[in-house]
Amino acid sequence: MKIPLHNPDIRRLHDLVKGAFSPPPGRARIGLALAMGAACHIMFAAAVLSMIWAMFFGLSRGLGTVPWPWAGFANSALLLQFPLGHSVLLTKRGRRWLSKVVPGSAGRTLSTTTYALIASLQLLALFVLWTPSGIIWWRAEGWVFWVICACYGSAWILLGKANFDAGLEVQSGGLGWLSLLQNLKPIFPDMPQSGLFRFIRQPIYVAFALTLWTAPVWTPDQLVLALLFTAYCLLAPLLKERRFMTFYGARFAAYKAQVPYALPRVRKEPNK
Repeated sequence: MKIPLHNPDIRRLHDLVKGAFSPPPGRARIGLALAMGAACHIMFAAAVLSMIWAMFFGLSRGLGTVPWPWAGFANSALLLQFPLGHSVLLTKRGRRWLSKVVPGSAGRTLSTTTYALIASLQLLALFVLWTPSGIIWWRAEGWVFWVICACYGSAWILLGKANFDAGLEVQSGGLGWLSLLQNLKPIFPDMPQSGLFRFIRQPIYVAFALTLWTAPVWTPDQLVLALLFTAYCLLAPLLKERRFMTFYGARFAAYKAQVPYALPRVRKEPNK
């Protein structure tokens, strides 16, 4: 049915609807893409650095100043907001909400950037606003300190490698704003099967768990963080794999049958 655009009220409604589903004009689109990209990557870098710094000291340092025992409630809220929010945003309803954070059609294009930006802000809040307990159980010294530091650094390198293998443009939020900058529909990388994904299905979560347990300083704070986030690293991928089964079907089922979940399979040499 042809819309009678000669009616001024209908024309205005048509223009509003059309504007909601059309990309912003050139300069506005480029400006929005660059602004979102800068915000996302600055916050992403800040979040990573805050994690490395805070866990290196076993969460014994932080800007939180909430008096105890109320600090326990504040720290618990900081701990829970990331895994809960991170998981909710990956549901169908969460993904729909992400596509509406930025109004218009740009919101859908920027959804991966928006997701990475929100996740970075969540992590930044957790590690910067943490109120330390002031209790230090153990601090590595001498050659043990350097060995543990090497393990800690290796775990972070492994995490970076896993993110690269999974598609760094998606993990860092670059896919959304780069697509908007070029006025293209985001094209997600294929199901990851190379690199670390040849050995286990969830190398990102496993590598992150390793960073939790290789800190050179141990406190009650670090132990709580390590226990909660390790549980998250073991359980959250189950939801991710359910989505992958929906997206990739038989391909993921075949991959799942060949590659273990979190622990590499020890291959025995065939008898000669």
